[in-house]
Amino acid sequence: MVLDLKGKKGFIGLSYAWNGLKIIIKERNFRIHLIATLLVIGAGLYFNLNVIEWAIVILIIGIVLITEMFNSVIEQTIDHVKPEIHPTAKLIKDMSAGAVLVASIIAIIIGALIFLPKITDILQ
Repeated sequence: MVLDLKGKKGFIGLSYAWNGLKIIIKERNFRIHLIATLLVIGAGLYFNLNVIEWAIVILIIGIVLITEMFNSVIEQTIDHVKPEIHPTAKLIKDMSAGAVLVASIIAIIIGALIFLPKITDILQ
């Protein structure tokens, strides 16, 4: 399929990007990460994070969301190229999902480093 972009004006790439976001938001795992994002932002507001803490939290949220997006892209690509079940296709999908798991574990560790001292201060 060839797209004819002659005569198109404006931010063509931006419209495609918005379309991509609309598609990814329909993915169950991405929505789970978005819920976690909202909870973390709420906790950050409650605990009044400083600017460095916010920067770290926003960066790690971005990493997790982007990793999940790439995982979805890889899965869709594999399903398109190799719709039948194949051991190599499964391996690629599993490794991609593993990247999301690693990013999520790192996010949890960073969250604990930032939020646990604040929680223990409240409990004392």
